[in-house]
Amino acid sequence: MGTRLGQLVERLGGQLVGDPNLEVTGIAPLADATGADISFLSNSKLRAQAAHSGAAALIVSPADDDTVAVTYRGARIVTPNPYVYFARAAQYFAALVEVLPAAGIDPTASVAAGARVDPSAHIGAHVTVEDGAVIDAGAIIEAGSFIGRGAVIGEGTRLFANATFHARCQIGKRGIIHSGAVIGTDGFGFANENGVYIKIPQTGRVMIGDDVDIGANTCIDRGALADTIIEDGVKLDNQIQIGHNCHIGAHTAMAGCVGVAGSAKIGKYCTFGGAAMVLGHLTIADKVHISSGSMVSRSVLEPGQYTGFYPLAKNADWEKSAAIVRNLDAMRDKIRALEKTLKTLTEQK
Repeated sequence: MGTRLGQLVERLGGQLVGDPNLEVTGIAPLADATGADISFLSNSKLRAQAAHSGAAALIVSPADDDTVAVTYRGARIVTPNPYVYFARAAQYFAALVEVLPAAGIDPTASVAAGARVDPSAHIGAHVTVEDGAVIDAGAIIEAGSFIGRGAVIGEGTRLFANATFHARCQIGKRGIIHSGAVIGTDGFGFANENGVYIKIPQTGRVMIGDDVDIGANTCIDRGALADTIIEDGVKLDNQIQIGHNCHIGAHTAMAGCVGVAGSAKIGKYCTFGGAAMVLGHLTIADKVHISSGSMVSRSVLEPGQYTGFYPLAKNADWEKSAAIVRNLDAMRDKIRALEKTLKTLTEQK
């Protein structure tokens, strides 16, 4: 199923250069696109490749359009941010072929009498919905998922197969929770008495806003007393750990394997590269960007890019550097002693 370029531009905006009746059936990378595809140029380094692309149409920025148009003979959609336009166009093409599950409750599902499921929601095979849970309009709960007592799933939110959403937790509208994700597990809270750990009951919730994406096998712990809060528009990749009582600001994004320890407060519009780590009880300001593999061991109160890892090196070179680092204190003391001696000799002259 395809669409005319004119229809696409009417829906998404942009300036069309070319035939509005030209039909395209999908989006493809520059190198793979054929005469039925639309492609996009978001990296100016690929101008030469774009200029010789086989795509029926290209999404380009005004800065790249003149260069590409010299040799490219297909249609062009000129827009300030081609990558965002690509994302919206991809959503549109996906919606043309997507088959959503039918509304209703599968006969094998277990839905408590006290649960409230909107008639337009879908409850898949072997789903469990406990007492007091609320499943709002258009929500999709796929096979094998678990919705705990008193939990709330917002309008249009989708849980993929085998996702777990524990008691009293809430998620807003249009959320996505991928398979294996677990929301509302106990936080890692223990008191130590003479070497023996005493469990602290975790009685808070996880409160998630609208338009939040949560990747596969990601875990978000419930609060110990207060709630763990994930604000609107947050995007979490796969295998992320969010500890109890954390607060993640709106539109912050985290790549795979990020770990955030308990009670960390992270601002809005932040980004975290893969495997970045944040220690507990820290505060991170809005618009902070943490590089992949970095360890955040102190609060970050000013926006900007932060990196905290030692550059990759051959193991032998790394061991030499580590030995030097271990001896820095002694080297500093020796330098201070030499400076003091030199100052004494200079004064004596």
